Amino acid sequence: MMAMASRNALLKNLNLILSRKYTSRTQVISGTSVELPSCHGKSLEQSDYKRWDNGGGMFHNSACIDHTALIENGAIVHSNCTIAKDVQIGSGTVIGSSTSIGESTTIGYNVVLSNCSVGQFCVIHHGVCIGQDGFGFFIDDKGQVAKKPQMLNVRIGDHVEIGANTCIDRGSWRDTVIGHFTKLDNLVQIGHNVQIGKCCIICGQSGIAGSATLGDYVTMGGRVAIKDHVLIASKVRLAANSCVTKNITVAGDYAGFPAMPAEEWRRQTVNMRLHFKKGRSL
Repeated sequence: MMAMASRNALLKNLNLILSRKYTSRTQVISGTSVELPSCHGKSLEQSDYKRWDNGGGMFHNSACIDHTALIENGAIVHSNCTIAKDVQIGSGTVIGSSTSIGESTTIGYNVVLSNCSVGQFCVIHHGVCIGQDGFGFFIDDKGQVAKKPQMLNVRIGDHVEIGANTCIDRGSWRDTVIGHFTKLDNLVQIGHNVQIGKCCIICGQSGIAGSATLGDYVTMGGRVAIKDHVLIASKVRLAANSCVTKNITVAGDYAGFPAMPAEEWRRQTVNMRLHFKKGRSL
């Protein structure tokens, strides 16, 4: 009996603690009873976050949001953000602190934006992540893998389109930049400090390693890989599955691994086939 009484007392105290730490309350919004989430005894409605009338998402009091913006239910805009007119933010999207989004930009579902600025008339598709830390590590004096500071930002130009599940890392020694009118396909990886010029087209599953620089009007086929710290001149076109391992300073078409002028790559491919064919005939 004493053990049962002790158990009941323990459960009572536990319920009391939980009721104090996590509370909720019901509020009638537009005639509908809505359960408002809360934590540590303070509901979201009582905190620095409020519900946006146009769409039902949440926003921080310090955010500057144009009244025409749409923030869908489940999205959240954090402190000191700037959201221009006619911006649309889909459900599940998180806009990190001090992020700015330009006029008439459309952001899909489950997007995460942080440490970045986005220009006007951009389209950011579902699942995109922009502004997270880049992949930078080194071996310290103790022989351990240590992280390099990733403290800078991402700057997205105007009229940029970014495909679903593409990732763009923030800079470490310079901002990561995507130029005006550049278009990125789905599943593209842009490393930290990469700078891409205007009107570039980058197809799916391509990867650009950190600190690479692309000029204007560069076109990359699917699954192209670009080594870190290389420079690619304007109006270069890279065939699918190419791998750029050194600077390309002359405009034109390139292909192969390592990437070379496309005509040279074609000749090498033909010669190799003829060589193997001749070898089999012997």
